[in-house]
Amino acid sequence: MKNSSLYISLVALVASIAAVIMSLGASKTVAPQQQGMSVEETLNNNPEIIINAMQKYEQKMREQALAEAQKMLTDNIDAINNDPNSPIIGNPNGEITLVEFFDFSCGFCHRLYPALKNIIAKNPDVKVVVKSLDFVSPDSKYAARAALAAGEQGKYTEMYDALFQLQGPMNQAAVDAAAQGLGLDMEKYKADVNSDKINNIIASYHDLAGKIQVNGVPAMILEGQMLQTIDENVIQAKIDEIKAAK
Repeated sequence: MKNSSLYISLVALVASIAAVIMSLGASKTVAPQQQGMSVEETLNNNPEIIINAMQKYEQKMREQALAEAQKMLTDNIDAINNDPNSPIIGNPNGEITLVEFFDFSCGFCHRLYPALKNIIAKNPDVKVVVKSLDFVSPDSKYAARAALAAGEQGKYTEMYDALFQLQGPMNQAAVDAAAQGLGLDMEKYKADVNSDKINNIIASYHDLAGKIQVNGVPAMILEGQMLQTIDENVIQAKIDEIKAAK
């Protein structure tokens, strides 16, 4: 499918260049001695035409891709911001919504974690919604389910913090030890980890990520706009912009 789309795009580009050349042949843009030349001859004498056309075409494609991506965010904004199965860390009544797609085994997510906690501490009016994916490593699957299982006992945020602060490998034994350290009912916890309910919640995160083209983690959406950074200062600056505009 991708190869087919690329072929169509290239054909469209070639057709566009040819149309430009044909129009130039009848205009004063091309030197009089070049008017009436074939497309090939004109391109050979004016190679900058190709470069300019390609640059304009690439810019158009970028703008189109951004517009399509934004439309997908807008079309799915309720599921992004208000899914009752997505845990909230920070103020659940915050006026500004920041959504994070992450993976407990993701190195960049671990680097983002302290910045995100600082953002929450500094901005009590920001609601942070988290959606755990589980594709980075085999350990991701158990960790994502374990955090949601802790959430069934009202301790999602505590488990989220414990797993991001975990020292050493994030294997099942380490994750279970973190859960036990929170004083969870371990029998209920184990049942919830393997429940259809939690499997379905994780699947819904993946489905939504696919719809809005989240292809890597961490991915954040701030007030319906994609925000690709792990820099606390950049995140704070964007939040400040939104506050100033309210």
